[in-house]
Amino acid sequence: MNNNFRKKMVIWSAVCGVITLAFTVIPSLTNNLWPTVDTGAASSGASQRASFHFTTPDKWKNDPQRPIYLDGKYHYYYLYNGDYPTGNGTEWRHATSVDLVHWKDEGVAIPKYTNRNGDPWSGSLVVDESGTAGFGKGAIVAIMTQPSASSGQQEQYLWYSTNQGKTFKPYGDRPVIKNPGQKDFRDPKIIWDEPSKKWVMALAEGTKIGFYESVNLKNWRYTGGFFTENVGLVECPDLFVMRADNGTYKWVLGVSANGRSSGQPNTYAYWTGSFNGKEFVSDLHEPQWLDYGFDWYGGVTFEDGTSPDKTGHRYAFAWMNNWSYANNTPTLKEGYNGMDSIVREIKLISSKTGQYRLISRPIESLEQAVVSETAFKPITVKGSHTLHVSGDSYQLEADISWTKINNIGLRLRESSDRSRHVDTGVNVEGGYVYVNRTYTGNPDRSGRDLESQAAFASEKNKVHLKILVDKTSIEVFVDDGSLVLSNIIFPKWNDRGITLYAEGGTAVFSNLQIKYFD
Repeated sequence: MNNNFRKKMVIWSAVCGVITLAFTVIPSLTNNLWPTVDTGAASSGASQRASFHFTTPDKWKNDPQRPIYLDGKYHYYYLYNGDYPTGNGTEWRHATSVDLVHWKDEGVAIPKYTNRNGDPWSGSLVVDESGTAGFGKGAIVAIMTQPSASSGQQEQYLWYSTNQGKTFKPYGDRPVIKNPGQKDFRDPKIIWDEPSKKWVMALAEGTKIGFYESVNLKNWRYTGGFFTENVGLVECPDLFVMRADNGTYKWVLGVSANGRSSGQPNTYAYWTGSFNGKEFVSDLHEPQWLDYGFDWYGGVTFEDGTSPDKTGHRYAFAWMNNWSYANNTPTLKEGYNGMDSIVREIKLISSKTGQYRLISRPIESLEQAVVSETAFKPITVKGSHTLHVSGDSYQLEADISWTKINNIGLRLRESSDRSRHVDTGVNVEGGYVYVNRTYTGNPDRSGRDLESQAAFASEKNKVHLKILVDKTSIEVFVDDGSLVLSNIIFPKWNDRGITLYAEGGTAVFSNLQIKYFD
């Protein structure tokens, strides 16, 4: 992603409501747009640290780097700034996990400002099993963007590790891909293309994704590009092949993008199509989106290291924040700012019309973190019905059905006087699912990013919701992951109520179950 440690500012047009990328500055508490949110947790002695989401041990994190699987563990690196909030620059911090739920901090693997060029930004790493780069079989090679010492331009540099990713060495001070004169030229994503026996790179180049090829990870050649429209500046590209449920193999090209100018999300856009080792051709002109919330950015997908099936499913997760309000979080009072979404399993699904789309489900190993659960008999609701349970870290699952109704859903993290809550459900009249954080603490003080929405065929008269609530987040999976909305929220620490509601009719909540996490 762009810049070592930065905050994107946006200009809001009151006339047309278009958000436009404006400029980049260093985020710190001294230039924060708004004061830190106060949830009352600090004064009560409670912690806002997530129960089942990855969080940085201290200071700051943003972009995740695609994990690799090595020696029975997933190795995860992310952009980290140990000098936050007063100092500048990111480095790659390392964590490991066997289940993608519980993580062990391994410290900084690539420190900032340790060679002539600037700090390391986003990129990707691969296990060079056959030693194509000349560092030995099994060496880990990372290629990331750094600002050139001579020009300050974004260029691609190689680092390598021969000790299982604990530490890395720079491959000199010269780039492996020089900047051809572009302002935005970053976030290399590398894969091994088995049919052509070569390495392939996808690179974010403004509104285009460039493709490059190499046989040794050191010398790269440009082969073609994919041009995007109406999604703003693209970052953190992603390229992989998947086998759909009908047995067809499709390539998927993803980017972190800002589609607000066309009424789309500011998350992870993707296209299905074909890739011949040099160029990508999409099935459809317009992208699809992996998340419709406000806070799922810099997303990465990666293979299941424990399964021989590398194309039937993948995993995915993202940074749960947004550059529009990146510094505004109550966790700063505990000395850190940075959380990722849960890891999801993604699959490629075909439709009767011949189109393909990704669906997302919470990773199965998350069930291992459940400490207790409560099940309910079917509940008929007209108006509202408050459950006699509460919580701040749980998974709630329910089937909701109706005949004629205007709006149905759940009020979560609700205060005892019912005045504060985050709402999620289906607006049947409007034909969309939503997460509304207007009535609870949230990071956006502009009043712009309060309700995230996704189109929904409400004439089906039923919906299945799987909702993951953690201390400062909510992730809603609709109809087995066909739609997902991920948002950060900042409720008062003792707002823990759960209320079902049905407006303009009657709804039945069945198969209602809550699983609690510590």
